[in-house]
Amino acid sequence: MKRSLVLVAAAVLLAGCGGGGGGDAAPQQSTGGAPAKVTLEWWHLSTAEPLKSLWAQRAKEFEAKNPHVTIKATVLENEAYKAKLTTITQSGNAPDVFASWGGGVLKQQIDAGVVKDISGDVADVLPNFTPAALSAYQLDGKTYGLPTDIGLVGFWYNKKLFEKAGITEPPATWSAFLEDVKKLKTAGVTPIALAGKEKWPGHYYWAYLAMRIAGLDALKQAAVDHDFTKPDFVAAGQQVKVLADLQPFQKGFLGAAYSTPDGQSATVSNGKAAMELMGQWAPSVQADSGKGLGEDLGFFPFPAVEGGKGSAGDAFGGGGGLTVGSDAPKEAVDFVKFMTEMGNHSKAVESGGVLPVLKGEESAVKDPNLKQVATLLAGASGYQLYLDQAYPPAVGQQVNDSVAELIAGTKTPEEVGADISEVAKSEAG
Repeated sequence: MKRSLVLVAAAVLLAGCGGGGGGDAAPQQSTGGAPAKVTLEWWHLSTAEPLKSLWAQRAKEFEAKNPHVTIKATVLENEAYKAKLTTITQSGNAPDVFASWGGGVLKQQIDAGVVKDISGDVADVLPNFTPAALSAYQLDGKTYGLPTDIGLVGFWYNKKLFEKAGITEPPATWSAFLEDVKKLKTAGVTPIALAGKEKWPGHYYWAYLAMRIAGLDALKQAAVDHDFTKPDFVAAGQQVKVLADLQPFQKGFLGAAYSTPDGQSATVSNGKAAMELMGQWAPSVQADSGKGLGEDLGFFPFPAVEGGKGSAGDAFGGGGGLTVGSDAPKEAVDFVKFMTEMGNHSKAVESGGVLPVLKGEESAVKDPNLKQVATLLAGASGYQLYLDQAYPPAVGQQVNDSVAELIAGTKTPEEVGADISEVAKSEAG
């Protein structure tokens, strides 16, 4: 979800780019003793700058150090990527190297046997990563990928439009947020941009409200008992409905994409809406899809909900990483290690494309808004992965679909909980 650009973030490894993979056998020798030629299929979602060019540059650098390797990149936007990857993994195959958000989707790919256990190959570099960034790619003590980005979802807003509406500071509570939405509307400003067509951006609202009202433990419990009909989940849906009933979104939002020139990101970037709820990649996508807000762009965390069981310090989000297909040659692991070496990864951090995943990278964050995100992340009291990645794929998709129906006014909060529960129970067998 998302996440689109940031996902495949990456960088580069100091440890012998060309051949330090570890566990696998040496590459086959062709006649003359040179390694046999290898083509690596690499799928990622970094469709916008700066990552689009950075990743292409990294691939060329790896090829230069490994003349027998050709990297064939497939770059897709978020929804197309998820659909294509699901199709190929369900057929029992996977690209050699591909972007992953980790979590329940990765677990399903592991269970299907299409992802390689790279624990032995990356043991030498694991201590370089922060535990939070690494956690989404580790299961039962084994490592199935390396992280390239981590962050959280929050509100990116236009300071000038807030001033126009008489809003002097970002809202700290949900009731204050709803009041600010009304103030923006009164001032003739579209409060929020939303990519209704793509659905995953809408699920952020329900997920965050469920976190704030029910608490993180309730979301974890729902993964076990598959019950999303409890009163606190219904209450989260009711608050999404309260927001939607204010008609805060741009005209035509139900048909809007995220990163297109007329989508959610560009609507904010071009000053046509005051804010969007989005991940740490938002500034990059805004700059790529529209004019960009420059100094007028601000950030604030999702507000606290009065009386809720969740902590206002709990963060919701994720990052991106690189995983390796089970049938990939050893050079695929070498490439993943190359992409996450400090020298090159820190360049991606400096560019504003990703946030630190390696220990000691914090100083490379230059953008003040991204520094705020990194600080909130470092001090988070709890962390929840995107629900459409944390849960099995069918459950995550139902969350997205149901929240979209709730926002569109075609399903009630109670029906949303019942529909998600039904799919969750069915998936659990």
